[in-house]
Amino acid sequence: MFNLFTLEATSTQSGATGSPVTMIVMMAVLFGAMYFLMIRPQKKQQKKDQEMRDSTQVGDEVTTIGGIIGRVVTVKEDSIVIETGADRNKMKITRWAIQQNNTAVEKARAEREAAKAAADKAKEEKKNKKED
Repeated sequence: MFNLFTLEATSTQSGATGSPVTMIVMMAVLFGAMYFLMIRPQKKQQKKDQEMRDSTQVGDEVTTIGGIIGRVVTVKEDSIVIETGADRNKMKITRWAIQQNNTAVEKARAEREAAKAAADKAKEEKKNKKED
């Protein structure tokens, strides 16, 4: 750290200054790195979340941002009604309050497991074919 300060002091004394073009290029590279490392992934996640909220249907089990789990009873443009608990209490919540669609997650998990089982079966058949 100390060497950096002494190097900076000696370069300033000798009259060596950076070009404004170099400074602009460095700023552009820094902004580009920030975009690809922070802004772009966040926008992709927001788009994915919005698609999940828009595809929510009656009968889906959802989890809200407050941790409430319920089954969707009514879907409107900007709100939904969910049914929770054994007493079947109904709550009206806004769409943006949906954190996760559990039904969609379960479907995706089942599809992955089915694909894995099919791949394992294909490997087993190929192995048995080699042995014959």
